[in-house]
Amino acid sequence: MSRSDRNPLVHGSNLEQKEKHRTKYRDIDSRKYLSEIRTEYDKWHLANLQLIGPTSTPTIQDDEIIAKRVELFSIYKNFLDQQHYAEKFDSRSNLHSSVLEEFLYYLFKDLARDFGENTLIGKSHTFKDIFFVPPKYAEMLKRPYARIEKKDHDFVIGATIQASFQAATPPEQDEHPGEILALLKEEPENYSEVTVTGNIETHIFDIPVVVIECKTYLDKTMLEGSSRAAEDLKARNPNSLYVVLMEWIKLTSDVNLRKYKVDQIYVLRQQKNTDREFRYEETYVKNPINPTVVQHLFHKVRKHLKTDWTGGIEHGIQRGWLIDE
Repeated sequence: MSRSDRNPLVHGSNLEQKEKHRTKYRDIDSRKYLSEIRTEYDKWHLANLQLIGPTSTPTIQDDEIIAKRVELFSIYKNFLDQQHYAEKFDSRSNLHSSVLEEFLYYLFKDLARDFGENTLIGKSHTFKDIFFVPPKYAEMLKRPYARIEKKDHDFVIGATIQASFQAATPPEQDEHPGEILALLKEEPENYSEVTVTGNIETHIFDIPVVVIECKTYLDKTMLEGSSRAAEDLKARNPNSLYVVLMEWIKLTSDVNLRKYKVDQIYVLRQQKNTDREFRYEETYVKNPINPTVVQHLFHKVRKHLKTDWTGGIEHGIQRGWLIDE
């Protein structure tokens, strides 16, 4: 992901891409609909920028501010969810799904800002694993040929890491320079690709501390995928928090939630899923987004970011139990 692509306003960016597309969305209806959506989006965007908080410091106004953000979100989401917009811009366009991701940015932007300008917030292509692929053994003695495996996440709060690797003399041997590559520098084409200078390679990648996976609805197959992703994340960053957030739920009561590795599952509308075509029937009642659910999410994330993560076995021995609760 290039640095220029790291725009937390993912929904606004999606809308702009459609407005400027040279071949698609050029028909009369598309231009009309996009203009209408742009007007309402700008109102939503501006209102959220003018609304400040919550921050890292708890106040008695926090829940009220969150409720206001939910109200703004609901107004815009209800407008966008009208049938003619949904049919014109289907799920493959990501216009509707990106609204929730941008809402999370507005919800957490002031909290994240309190931790400094280096805070990573928004959609991210994050670190998943590292492996080494030198073309042959002789080349491995010159530099590691590390590769970073990455994972897309809808929304993260975390940090960007720059790490350098180089081949080194084994500690039990006398130091000697060995064969050194001729000095060269390769600029990466994309964000998080390797830069090589001499025999040193430098990688830049994102490490998520909080991951929020956004869904329209969640079924068992999706939950299993989320659980695997959460397990992979926690194996590399045990201090991470993995949350799944959706509007509707499509799980039955015979699903054992305790066996999955996600930290929490939030259902914004507190409602079972109904196929989209049935949501437009006159008899269908769509529950509103409950601000209490969003407040719980915010407080959980803030507590996690402010918690002292110092621990380990030595710390656990002093109190008698090793795993934090």
